[in-house]
Amino acid sequence: MSERYAFLDTAAAREALASRVAQVRERPARIAVLFPAAARSVARGPGPSGDPDGVAGPTLEDMVRVELLAALAGALPPPELAQEVRDLYHHGDAGERRAVLRGLDVLDTGREELAGAARELLADAMRTNDTRLIAAAASSAATALLDADSWRQGVLKCLFTGVPLGSAAGVPERADAELARMCADHAEERALAGREVPADVHLVLRHFPDRAARPDTRRTEA
Repeated sequence: MSERYAFLDTAAAREALASRVAQVRERPARIAVLFPAAARSVARGPGPSGDPDGVAGPTLEDMVRVELLAALAGALPPPELAQEVRDLYHHGDAGERRAVLRGLDVLDTGREELAGAARELLADAMRTNDTRLIAAAASSAATALLDADSWRQGVLKCLFTGVPLGSAAGVPERADAELARMCADHAEERALAGREVPADVHLVLRHFPDRAARPDTRRTEA
């Protein structure tokens, strides 16, 4: 059995996943049935992060579904794969959508068809208030496809919804003066309203001392 399935702690679950991966490779259309059923038929529960909601990291069912997406990516040409990924996301429940977002990293987003699908799904997730979807989108390496403004808005959405910035892709590497201004404004607004300022704001502001020096931005809670 492939070591890549070592995240599953029983031989039965590993065999079940291997069987479903083989089915997708042989008949890609099977993904429409196997993807939704993954939690029930293979495994569910907290992943390595220990978070059962999948905000801090992928759940076991997320990881199973990502393996199915990887198999699909090897079985379909980019245009068909892009449409299938969109369908799995838009027709899926919150758990399935979260897994698609986590699975964007196994797609060859150097192909424009797949890059377009990734940008579309990331934007959709960031428009929601579902922290599970926001966290999955923000942590994806596919956020490198977003323009600077869209990426900044995603970071700010994390702050607004309480999604930890520590797992957001591109922080602090892509942080710039404009993002620092947005974070400082957010912190100041919360402080003036007597609300707790998220400590995560300093993952950005500490790289921009002129912004971090504003008195209201220093009123953070651990």
